[in-house]
Amino acid sequence: MYTDTENRLADTDGPETMIRKLRARLDKRETKVREYDSLYEGERPLKYASPEFSEQTGGLFDDFSDNWCKTVPDTLRERLAVVDFEGEDGTSDQEAMKAWRRTRADVEVGLAILDALVVARSHALVWNPGGQSDITFIPAGQAIVDYVPGSRGVRRAGLRVWSDGSHEFATLFVRALGAQPPMVYRRQRTVGGGEWVTRTIGLRRSEQVDMANPMGDEVPLVEIANRARLHGKPQSEIAPVAPLQDGVNTLWAHLFTAADFAALPQRVVLGMDRPVKDIIDPETGDIVDVEDIPLGQYSKDRLLWLSKVGAGIGQFSAADLNAYLQVISQCVRHIAAQTRTPPQYLLGEMANIAADALESAESGLVAKAMDKQLHFGADLREIMRLEALAAGDPARAASLSMGRTVWRDAQFRSVAQYADALTKYKAIGVPDEALWRMIPGVRPEQVEEWRRLRDEQAAAAAQAAASAFSSFGPKEPGDEAEDEDGGEAAA
Repeated sequence: MYTDTENRLADTDGPETMIRKLRARLDKRETKVREYDSLYEGERPLKYASPEFSEQTGGLFDDFSDNWCKTVPDTLRERLAVVDFEGEDGTSDQEAMKAWRRTRADVEVGLAILDALVVARSHALVWNPGGQSDITFIPAGQAIVDYVPGSRGVRRAGLRVWSDGSHEFATLFVRALGAQPPMVYRRQRTVGGGEWVTRTIGLRRSEQVDMANPMGDEVPLVEIANRARLHGKPQSEIAPVAPLQDGVNTLWAHLFTAADFAALPQRVVLGMDRPVKDIIDPETGDIVDVEDIPLGQYSKDRLLWLSKVGAGIGQFSAADLNAYLQVISQCVRHIAAQTRTPPQYLLGEMANIAADALESAESGLVAKAMDKQLHFGADLREIMRLEALAAGDPARAASLSMGRTVWRDAQFRSVAQYADALTKYKAIGVPDEALWRMIPGVRPEQVEEWRRLRDEQAAAAAQAAASAFSSFGPKEPGDEAEDEDGGEAAA
């Protein structure tokens, strides 16, 4: 995992020094986090417009954005839905799924993944505050993880910070360093700076400020990183979109300006003085002066008198706005190609097309989503391993560490396509339970319920068949005598 070279931690650093260094690294990231947040929200000033253009328009387009930086990550996040967590033996971990829903992680994980796609990372804190495990997702600007030098995934320390408006609080998690056990430190300082001191605000008297980590030698803060390269730091999905987004916004501003000034044919009067009208003295009735007639009045009245001999009217043709639209369309196509976003999401040009063609158009996005499932799945699996440890179940934690995160199919298909595929899988002997798990949106609890109903139905059918067979099968000697007696009585 990428580690910042500046403000690197040392094993001999005290907790206040570690907090100061990690906080400095957070502050360094803040500029990019704010920039990508603004891009996602469409809050982007015109970047390529000339100063003259900005002066002439008077800030008219300052709040305008044809925002594709929101569409790109949203389109990818829609393909990343967690379905289940499986242990080492491939079976569903029911306890993990209960904790997943109890902590609302099934809802907030989508927000955490979206933040990772937009600003490159988010975080999750696993804790056991009152005897029950808890999972909390944290934005990028409020947490940071430090890794053991030379390791890509072994967490050495983690910092969570937040503020109540007047004070800033920090909780530092540090794994065992030398002879020192794994520790949790709580500090505070006034907003705006100052030294970190022992926390006193918001704690009960019985709560310890500095304590041994109840999670053992585990830093319970996990970074959910949008990985890019082996040696590089996590990247935002909208980083390559930003320059083209700026170009599109500027082109739209120029198009609207051209539409306002030159979209209609412009006419010019030739060979005639500027129209004026006389100013008459109301007392004498004499002409004392002349004044210009506002040219806008002629446009409003749709009338113009040409009283001078030789006067005529010329015309400028309307501006061709299609040139702007063609460049904008080309920029959007570049965005689609670079981010592997299907054209129907950006251009809206695909309609009434065959299913095979639609699947082909989405192949790039599906491959990208499956790659994200691999990396995000490893982070989520680590979160659930920590949850099992926080719940006091190390055996389940070990099983989850060797298991996998199960995602919904990244390819959106119709019900008919799924039914056809499952029927073909059934024909080659794939078990029913495996087929049921392939159906989008089916929860593990539903699979268990279907298995129970199937077994009950099979048992009832077997019992009915046994009863029917017994009425026609061979009979015992006593049963024959009863039949004869019954026959005589009837006779």
